[in-house]
Amino acid sequence: MTAPADLASLLASGEHAAFHGKPGAAVGVLEQAVVLAQSQGRQAEMAAAAWLLGVALAAGGRYGGGLTVLSPLVDAARLPDAPPEQRLFGALSSATIASVHRQLGRHAVARDADAAALALTDGTGEAAFDAQVGLAADAVGLEDLDEAVDRATAAAGLIPERSDEWWRQRVRLGWVQADIALLEGRAAEAAEAAQEAVDRAENARAPRHVAKGLLYLGIAQVSGDSMEQAALTLRRAATLAESLGTVPLVWPARALLGALVAESDPGESDRSLSAARSAVLAIAGDLPPGVRAEWLARGDVAALLGG
Repeated sequence: MTAPADLASLLASGEHAAFHGKPGAAVGVLEQAVVLAQSQGRQAEMAAAAWLLGVALAAGGRYGGGLTVLSPLVDAARLPDAPPEQRLFGALSSATIASVHRQLGRHAVARDADAAALALTDGTGEAAFDAQVGLAADAVGLEDLDEAVDRATAAAGLIPERSDEWWRQRVRLGWVQADIALLEGRAAEAAEAAQEAVDRAENARAPRHVAKGLLYLGIAQVSGDSMEQAALTLRRAATLAESLGTVPLVWPARALLGALVAESDPGESDRSLSAARSAVLAIAGDLPPGVRAEWLARGDVAALLGG
């Protein structure tokens, strides 16, 4: 097998693990791909491998490592003579950085990173979609409903008409549509959007996205007072997330499940809350000191740890 084929194989394997398997399994493979691409002077492949590596690290809750990998890609994309491929992966990386900050509850920081991502695009394509859907999610976090609706509409307008294209983008749009519906108090519509996202992710054989869709569905069911169904959904989300090592999904699913079954099953509640605390601390362990302190002081996180 030739060296370029080796690189192609590493990239394919890493991408598959990042989106269709256990993100942790992608890390070593993609680190190899980055080194090999650099040694061959293949800048586009190196950027692709580094972006995927950042995605995999973040998906596993290794946020500090992910930011360390992704930030140089954004800096390189901002250079005046940056080629199109560098700008593409810089934009994707900036949107992924935004996702990290958003999951930490840092919505204003995330908004700035998503805006920077959009500025690196021509307003079309997958990177522009990621930026627009991210900006919609940022607006939800900042409780700016009008902005959230406008950005979600813009993101939807970028998706090709063919239903078999852009599965990941369609799933992510479903999540933010669920978010918007919840912000508007429309629990049934939120559950419908989340269920469609779960179905799309299952059809794409993307278990990490299934787990996150189930988390959204469980939250929508709680909002709609379907507590027994919500417990089943959140239990499934947590179990799947744990099997994949996707720590950022484990803690909210386990925390909410623990609260839901506190009276009906104190033993399960204690186990779930313990798992949620462990996940929160695992995330904290890979954060820069200032961000770590902010994370641990976040209202819901502090309440969980103090419980």
